[in-house]
Amino acid sequence: MEKNLIPIETLCTHYEIEFSFINSLYQTGLIELTFIEEMHFIEEEHVADLEKMIRLHSELNINIEGIDVVFNLLEKEKQLREELTSLKRRLRLYEND
Repeated sequence: MEKNLIPIETLCTHYEIEFSFINSLYQTGLIELTFIEEMHFIEEEHVADLEKMIRLHSELNINIEGIDVVFNLLEKEKQLREELTSLKRRLRLYEND
């Protein structure tokens, strides 16, 4: 399965950010990078999350640790929503009996 990869250099230029910021996100485990012949790439499907992280950092002055907390909370909220939806479906099964 071929993945659409975007060079990190292109994103740094486009968003006017330093590579060190991307590297910090990678070191923290917030983004995944692919390395091909000493070049860094990110999968196209992860660019939206990277854009959110860039906005949190540049517009709200949130540091890397804060971004990590925000994304962990967003992931937890997503899991809770999924659990709530599942429980509502199960409840409807019992209500219809």
